[in-house]
Amino acid sequence: MKRFKNILLLTTILISISGCKKNTKVPTYLKGYEDIYAENPRQAALEWFKNAEFGMFIHYGLFSLTEGYWGDVHSKPAEWVQLRAKIRPDEYEKLSKKFTAENFDADFITDLAVDAGMKYINITTRHHDGFCLFDSEYTDFKSTNSAAKRDLVAELAEQCQKKGLGIFFYYSHGRDWKHPHAPNRDDWGGNPKPDYEPKEESYKYGEKHDLQLYVDFMKNQITELLTNYGPIAGIWLDGRAVPNSRPEKIKELKIQELYDHIHSLQPQVLVSYKQGVLGTEDFKAPERHFSGESEVPLEICNTMQPYAWGYDRDNNVGHKTADEVMEMLSNTKNMKANLLLNIGPLPDGTVFPDDITTLKEVGKRLKIKN
Repeated sequence: MKRFKNILLLTTILISISGCKKNTKVPTYLKGYEDIYAENPRQAALEWFKNAEFGMFIHYGLFSLTEGYWGDVHSKPAEWVQLRAKIRPDEYEKLSKKFTAENFDADFITDLAVDAGMKYINITTRHHDGFCLFDSEYTDFKSTNSAAKRDLVAELAEQCQKKGLGIFFYYSHGRDWKHPHAPNRDDWGGNPKPDYEPKEESYKYGEKHDLQLYVDFMKNQITELLTNYGPIAGIWLDGRAVPNSRPEKIKELKIQELYDHIHSLQPQVLVSYKQGVLGTEDFKAPERHFSGESEVPLEICNTMQPYAWGYDRDNNVGHKTADEVMEMLSNTKNMKANLLLNIGPLPDGTVFPDDITTLKEVGKRLKIKN
């Protein structure tokens, strides 16, 4: 795995160097856009994204082990179980000892995406609970320290590279239920942390709270994602309710500086922050029933499960059928938008059987249609 990371790092450095001559090294997912890429890597990525139409979202993490429940508390959505059930960080962290991901198969998942006619994959590298599916130097709360002992992001990035799929990295920004210096409920809205009573001792408050430490933490982790895993198609930030809750404080999060940093590391990378926070994002990615138009490329996010993003055993019945997915694709195409369709793998990483059947059938229909 280290050898793979070193190769990807070298590739990233090569494609990121900008000099007097045109860029020539093109990421595999941008095949066919070489001429545009040589002049303007991000423009090439934007043109590719506008034509991509279909991508796979993957919500997977410790929350998957809870199957939407903590005791008698059923969390909607399932991946918010720590906040809904008010699970203390030290108690929630114990889940990592049970996180084996034994059936998380990046080769199978990427084959499934290709067979379905998808052009890219987006995975939750770090959700609101703070657990990372990648090997980060800035936290011990990560999959390489779990029972799995694996860097799932590296495995998926490697397979995407081989198969010409773009890889997007979901990253929770501002909403963090683990880091002691992340935005607090006393100062920010948007559910930045669970409402514990009494207050959580591991969190910092008042004069002891230093938001800049958290801003640096996020920048450092996103830097890792953009330097250790090869050419990346996009950074997909989530948690916009937190910065939007305090417009007068939003500059403290240094979001534009982060965008600029991302583009400096890999110029082709597209940045999204859901429906947008600053208005300088490369594309918008609202959920489900968005209506209207967008001045930038648009992506509509929806789920294979009836509602939940992370696996929820209450959502076992009613997964999307091939007919429903085809209708969704027709609707998003009419909106000149992409469909980012989410799967919530089972606790061990297995893709839900109904989702496999549906996606393979959708792929067959798209081949006939096209």
